Amino acid sequence: MLNKLKEKFSYQKKLKIIYKCRQFKAFLYPFNVSKIATIHKTDKFGYHFYTPHYQTHFKKYKFKRNNILEIGVGGYKDPFIGGNSLRMWKSYFPFSKIYSIDIYDKSFLQESRIKIFKGSQVDFEFLDYVTKKTGDFDIIIDDGSHINEHVIETFEYLFPKLKKGGIYVVEDTQTSYWEENYGGDSTNFDNKKTIYGFFKSLIDAMNNEEFIIENYQKTYYDKHIISMHFYHNMIFIYKGDNNERSNFIVNNSVPNGKI
Repeated sequence: MLNKLKEKFSYQKKLKIIYKCRQFKAFLYPFNVSKIATIHKTDKFGYHFYTPHYQTHFKKYKFKRNNILEIGVGGYKDPFIGGNSLRMWKSYFPFSKIYSIDIYDKSFLQESRIKIFKGSQVDFEFLDYVTKKTGDFDIIIDDGSHINEHVIETFEYLFPKLKKGGIYVVEDTQTSYWEENYGGDSTNFDNKKTIYGFFKSLIDAMNNEEFIIENYQKTYYDKHIISMHFYHNMIFIYKGDNNERSNFIVNNSVPNGKI
């Protein structure tokens, strides 16, 4: 029994040393997200090719004091494995606080500037508890269950918790087409219960000033989505004040009834 405890302690200690060494190595490449990802062994580069897009969209946030939330820690049930992308964000954003949620206990992986909460991304009481502890976020990244229903419900709850000027990212959107286990659809690409069906419908929100609908009432998304960027298997949604007026339509009506 004592030997097993020693082995377990040794294993945990060894992991902490490995994670710390990676942090030191990543310090040598402060502006290269892909290199940092490789050092920290996250699949966001190599297995996926997300980091070049992150490099483009996140560079203006690098030296700000951001509140960042990533949904999903990684490592599945193993309490000592995962957090690779959290440490990547810690390396890239030297003044930011990194938060994460996961359905498994990942408290072992916490360290300075990294805080992990245990709970589901679709448990709204839990999410409410988290956001009360952390405050609103500058960046939110959904790398959680990838189940279509979960992705949509989480966005609907958390997008209002994103600060103006912030970015909401959804990864692994290929599940939008995978019906089994994920609830996707490869037949009806406009199915609004899928990730892409839902987010494609929000493109219209950015252009709500052009709608010809009498007494149209703007939605939250109409007012706050200012741009969307679609890439292979990921989406970036920018939040701000969507108040650019139409050059012709007034109050969702055509002047003099003519276009």
